[in-house]
Amino acid sequence: MPDSVQSGSGVARVERDQALEAQAPRQSVHRYRAVRTFFGAVARSYSRVRVEGMERLPIGPSVLCFTHQSWADPIYLFAAISKQPRMYFFGPEQEDMRRGGRNRLMRWGGVVVPYRPGKRGLVAATARVEEILGEGAILAIAGEGRIHSGETIVLPLRDGPAYLALRAGVPLIPVAINGTSWLGFRRVVRVRVGLPIVAAPQTPARPNAEEVASLTTQTQAALEKLVADFPDQPLPGRIGRKLTELFNDWPDGSRPPAQSRKADLGTVRPGSGL
Repeated sequence: MPDSVQSGSGVARVERDQALEAQAPRQSVHRYRAVRTFFGAVARSYSRVRVEGMERLPIGPSVLCFTHQSWADPIYLFAAISKQPRMYFFGPEQEDMRRGGRNRLMRWGGVVVPYRPGKRGLVAATARVEEILGEGAILAIAGEGRIHSGETIVLPLRDGPAYLALRAGVPLIPVAINGTSWLGFRRVVRVRVGLPIVAAPQTPARPNAEEVASLTTQTQAALEKLVADFPDQPLPGRIGRKLTELFNDWPDGSRPPAQSRKADLGTVRPGSGL
């Protein structure tokens, strides 16, 4: 390869790494523990957090694919998985994590792997994911790619969780979070951990489309079983309703009825992105 090409790719890689470091600098474990402890305590104070299947979480790095009904879901994961290795969340997609109170808090705590819009942003984030998994951490990702309404519903998963797990050669763990559709005070929020799904691409670190699709299908089926027995919750009081919708970003601009979301599932197609 010509020296000029090698030099150009090296410069691009350095610029990419510098951009990600500005977005999400590596923070000390003390900051991470402070954020995890604080949010875990808040979740357990407001809700009755019930954790099932924690013994299924393997020792070492893994990718957690969790169901997503609320902006608060990551907080309940902190409450449930409080003594395991360091946990990062994939996303959000943001041009600048130094803008906005929530973004600055996540950046300060070092709990996210954000990515800038576009292919280069995803490439940089994928490289960071491989680094943190190589260090023994856990990566959590909302596989549906957006919030939804309905406790027993799992929208079609995107390819990201399966791709990242296969590329890094780590187990993919389905995790169902129920009870966050409406955040009523002292209601049960259940975090249920499924059995690890282990798969390996034929070519190490280079999964093909069929391998990603197969692992995604297995994870989808596992999540649907994990959420199947949790009933939809009644409306909470005014404060609970306000808290529930505080940071929710509904795809269509407003909360859809759970029953219509069930009917519409057949029209939703999996995304191809992370």
